[in-house]
Amino acid sequence: MEKEILKNLQSEIKNYTEEKLLPFWIQRTIDIEKGGYLTHFDEFGKDSGTDEKSLIAQTRSVFTYSQAYRHGFGGEIMKSMAEHGVKYLLEKMWDAENGGFYWMMDRAGNPTNKQKIGYGHSFAIYSLSEYTLATGDPIGLEYAEKVFDLLQKYAVDTNYGGYWEFFSEKWELMGPGAAGGDRKTLDVHMHLMEAFTTLYEASGKEIHRRKLKESIEILIQKVMHAEYGTGIPQFWANWQVAPQIKFDVVWGWDRFAEGGQKASSEDNTSYGHNSEFAWLLLHALKIGKFDTNEFKTNIEKAFYHSLNFGVDWEFGGVFVEGSHAGEVFDKEKEFWQQAEMLIGMLDAYLFTKNEKFLEAYQCIHRFVFDKMINYKTGEWWPLMTREGEPIWRHMSHSWKINYHNVRSMILSFEKLGQIIKED
Repeated sequence: MEKEILKNLQSEIKNYTEEKLLPFWIQRTIDIEKGGYLTHFDEFGKDSGTDEKSLIAQTRSVFTYSQAYRHGFGGEIMKSMAEHGVKYLLEKMWDAENGGFYWMMDRAGNPTNKQKIGYGHSFAIYSLSEYTLATGDPIGLEYAEKVFDLLQKYAVDTNYGGYWEFFSEKWELMGPGAAGGDRKTLDVHMHLMEAFTTLYEASGKEIHRRKLKESIEILIQKVMHAEYGTGIPQFWANWQVAPQIKFDVVWGWDRFAEGGQKASSEDNTSYGHNSEFAWLLLHALKIGKFDTNEFKTNIEKAFYHSLNFGVDWEFGGVFVEGSHAGEVFDKEKEFWQQAEMLIGMLDAYLFTKNEKFLEAYQCIHRFVFDKMINYKTGEWWPLMTREGEPIWRHMSHSWKINYHNVRSMILSFEKLGQIIKED
């Protein structure tokens, strides 16, 4: 691909991120009166009035503003916005008696769900470590290490390995079924790898590096499909594949079913997840100074599956999910898969030098910039038809927040720069 094309794509990202995407959040999200961030906005960018502040949205926002500041996006206000969120996390959401963070608060700062959720705590580690790396403030790393220690104490399955995810306020494992206490998930293990990578980068402690390597091995040996190298969503305690069911406190089923389990509950994989896994693994190996060649086959399988089956060459963008063997089940376009595939396709090119990955990147980039961005607000539509018409129209809620797309813009900008320089 010509260098001028790559430079134009890079400029498009920079201008949009600085002039549209980050200003959307700068203008809206800080709750001056009650602390923390407002995170629910309708299609016009107006506060929807939803009375909740979730651990996932607060931590992901802290990460976003910290990463932007660390990478030179958004200016000094990114630092103060990150500081504002950390203050809220530690003063309002931290459980001083039992340790860990509450899952859900109301706007006034009162806990409405005191459960301890592994998924949310992975993002607490990730965001607080990134905050310290960005600002130099040691309080982020201090609490990231506290959460790490709590997970080692309460969440590790010392019998079969890996991590449990769903706990009560006092860190008691929840019951079976929708409560989640008898399942292990791809989601939490992938995000723990992500979190331990940044924790080790911030701390330099060998225990964090060792647990990072352990999380990588769990993903490779237990979570990813042995033949196709694709992510399997849910497992029983002994790592046998479990039908994918809806949990009580985790989003993602709004359009799949009223409840119960998916029709393709034992044969479904997300193209966005597979690409995200591969680029996060590459980053983890780099930060941990592990041998990349040891995982070359795993990385390539995940990237090539996303490329071969996930990219929509006709209408642009990336599909939601399909079979491990390749059949596409869901051809709609969701915001976060686009974001993760942008990073993944650039890393895949840097890793393999296969030009097809750059073509895939451009295909997804054009879908995002021509169809997925709502330029009237600056944010992305959450869910679109295959052709690119909005299905859901809100700009943000607890699960559709700034983490995926801002990170995607920052890292895509930098990786395009790396490709331009190398070429």
